[in-house]
Amino acid sequence: MPNRLINETSPYLLQHAHNPVNWYAWSDDALQRARAEDKPIFLSIGYAACHWCHVMEHESFVDATTAQLLNEHFISIKVDREERPDLDSIYMNAVVAMTGQGGWPMSVFLTPDGAPFYGGTYFPNTRRFNMPAFMDVLAAVVDAWRDRRADLIQGSARNVAILASGGLPREWIGESALSADTLAQAGEQIYHAFDWTNGGWGDAPKFPQPMTLEFLMRRFTRTRDELTLKMITTALTKMARGGIYDQLGGGFHRYSTNAIWLVPHFEKMLYDNALLARVYLHAYQITRDEFYRRIVIETLDYVAREMTHARGGFFSTQDADSEGVEGKFYVWSAGEIRAALGDDAKIFADAYGVTEQGNFEEGTILFAARDFDVVAGMNQLSREQVETRLAAARNKLLAARAQRVKPARDEKILTAWNGLMLAAFAEAARVLHRDDYRAIAERNADFVLAELRGSDGRLLRSWKDGAARLNGYLEDYANFAEGLLALYETTFDEKWFIAARELADAMLAHFVDARGGFFDTRDDHETLITRPKDVQDNATPSGNAMAVTVLLKLAALTGDARYRDPAERALAMLQRALVAAPLGFAQWLGALDFALAPVNEIAIIGKRENARALLEVIDRAYRPNQVIALGASASAIPLLHNRAQIGGRATAYVCQNFACQMPVTEADALAAQLN
Repeated sequence: MPNRLINETSPYLLQHAHNPVNWYAWSDDALQRARAEDKPIFLSIGYAACHWCHVMEHESFVDATTAQLLNEHFISIKVDREERPDLDSIYMNAVVAMTGQGGWPMSVFLTPDGAPFYGGTYFPNTRRFNMPAFMDVLAAVVDAWRDRRADLIQGSARNVAILASGGLPREWIGESALSADTLAQAGEQIYHAFDWTNGGWGDAPKFPQPMTLEFLMRRFTRTRDELTLKMITTALTKMARGGIYDQLGGGFHRYSTNAIWLVPHFEKMLYDNALLARVYLHAYQITRDEFYRRIVIETLDYVAREMTHARGGFFSTQDADSEGVEGKFYVWSAGEIRAALGDDAKIFADAYGVTEQGNFEEGTILFAARDFDVVAGMNQLSREQVETRLAAARNKLLAARAQRVKPARDEKILTAWNGLMLAAFAEAARVLHRDDYRAIAERNADFVLAELRGSDGRLLRSWKDGAARLNGYLEDYANFAEGLLALYETTFDEKWFIAARELADAMLAHFVDARGGFFDTRDDHETLITRPKDVQDNATPSGNAMAVTVLLKLAALTGDARYRDPAERALAMLQRALVAAPLGFAQWLGALDFALAPVNEIAIIGKRENARALLEVIDRAYRPNQVIALGASASAIPLLHNRAQIGGRATAYVCQNFACQMPVTEADALAAQLN
């Protein structure tokens, strides 16, 4: 018989709906039952594409003996971290505070009031990996709850106090004036931590760090330092040539399990591909390297093909596993390559590292093993011939791969992640002159505003199968507002600006922390053990950092201090944190760069079709510290007010810090002002 999760919409929760565990979703009913029966809560948090979440389910949650122990002594609650980032943030911080590390699946034991007293991540079903067996953990908690409850309660109270303090070291927090020295010191630390051999930061597992790369691009535009550019291009090229990138279908896997970007954790996340598509787009603007342009196009085409709902929303994830095997969908044997490609198999193997012995569990993860020029020399062909034959080979293999059992797809549509991908499609449409990308972006914005915004203007978090649910969080408001501003600067349809400004006004009305910054939840959200305020950037920008980013852009477009003042105050509180741990605050660093920069406020008076030459100048170069408005002087956007055309021609005004240069109508003159 199914358990209560059968009534949920989250694919992750539905995966557990037929477990013998008597699961609850997070709810008042679950908490009330825990209090009524005086039982501790076992809280399990994960997500649909999480490999070790599947492993723990197969080992423990489908096991009748384990389920019996859980059902007898605990109230068991299952949470999709992607639907409930508030719960995930609170209890992840608790697990890290208790154990020094975190991850998913997250396993936390709570008092009936929701206070954490013990936790961890994956527990195996038998003692291995230097970890206790899950059944042993459960038995120990049962004994402690019966015999040493006072100690558990006391420990949980300490944990709640730690959570209420915000989770950052006290010395990292404190208001100080915004300073360019912060940017320079953070840049130095990032430089010294860089892996010059393999690109990126850290060893294994190695994550792409798109926000750090964005910050470095900003540094390069200021300093023109060639080593900074070398860091950027080394990281981007190594990643895109590695197995972390899907060489056939486009798009990036979650992270690399080794330092050389070869063996990925095969899940694909919408947010990774949104952030990375934008990074490669900006790298193309800086370098004009066609390789980076190709990665942008292949990544966005993958999202359009595989991750887009018929009505325009973007799906969340694709699993790492298919047919119960991680990576099976993506890995090839040499025999399969020969059978599919015939005479072109050798050229393909030379280019993409296919060998008889393989590089992953007797198969091969495709990677760019050799440059096309080298492959051409090895096979006595021209580069053009190699490029043509390899393109045809990739298409053949992609078609063959489509016949395999695909990894499961989490088809819930999350507002925050859709905002990130909306921004990527909108900006790519503008820079690459792709009307199809513009149409995808507009359909997405229309979908989210129609389906995930209530009649009162509130955003909701998640949509699936026609139903929207759960309160929107700070990151939903901030990320989607960022996407809408990017779409405005592509289409110059003022409805997108108006919608973004409404979301920003809602952030100021319902999320502000009087001490500075923003809470992750609205002021009328359900009461939890603490009101979460996660300021650190992780795989996605923190809601706080993106809120600051959006408010600074709106301040530049409107001249309204209501937007700039809270953004600057939030930045001022974290100056020391940005220097202490720059890789964990990279979106903040980008926002600080914008706050300190002489921002180009570009107003174009006229119609879009008459301003193409001016817009081409603006779109060609990477200028992160600028905002653009186009239209008539009578506009919803204050930047356009009280300006006139010259001689009936589209006219550009470039302003910085309330001072404007002479209006111009020629593209060369605009380029000279911007440069």
